[in-house]
Amino acid sequence: MNQSVLKALTLLDLFQDENNKLSLKEIAEQAGMSKSTTYRLLAALEQKGYVSRGKGRESGTYCLGLKLMELGNLVASRIEIRQIALPFMQALAKEINEVVHLVIKNHDQATYIEKVESTRALRLYTKVGKSVPLYLGSGPKLLFAYLPEAKQQEIVQRLELPLEKKENVIQELRDIRKNGFAYSVGEQDEDTTGISYPVFNHHHDMVASLTISGLSTRFCGENLQKLKKDTKQAANRISEKLGYQVKYG
Repeated sequence: MNQSVLKALTLLDLFQDENNKLSLKEIAEQAGMSKSTTYRLLAALEQKGYVSRGKGRESGTYCLGLKLMELGNLVASRIEIRQIALPFMQALAKEINEVVHLVIKNHDQATYIEKVESTRALRLYTKVGKSVPLYLGSGPKLLFAYLPEAKQQEIVQRLELPLEKKENVIQELRDIRKNGFAYSVGEQDEDTTGISYPVFNHHHDMVASLTISGLSTRFCGENLQKLKKDTKQAANRISEKLGYQVKYG
């Protein structure tokens, strides 16, 4: 790892106690660094919001910045979503005997943060922690579709696709948003189909895709309708646990 990065992380580790405020001299001594190096690193961390410098009588002190709180809240929310969603994912997998995933947006990609296997002999090789482009598969596409249109356009314009295909992607996202779910065939694994429904929080923000995947031969006819119904119901129940008021009917 880059030595400057390691040194900056060392400085952050010094602020272990809640409301801990340290002077430049104290930080330099505890970190075993020169004042000039410490000041330079603190200035960079302050610029990015990872530390904050005091004002008035405390102008010579530093404490942790709000950026770390934001990151901590983000991690906590992901853990919360996984913990809340898992029982419903397990119940859904038991009911339909297909693989169930929970997918979240991670910058301009989609990341699988939870997975419940089916008992079938043929399984999918997706892994928890795997990230894929937002246009690949029903779960990522659903997340893509619920982004603001300006953000969609920004991401689509960066794709290495002909203009006509870019326009097709935008239209597909509009259709997904209108329908309230996403459907894909063979986009990540050959001969497989995926169906995804949105999970919302109490702020009415879409925070995850609940996705089921399996062989396309099983995703047809009356069984397809049951799969869609069961998945939507599970997504709604997770949303309710997150404080979202689901409108039925």
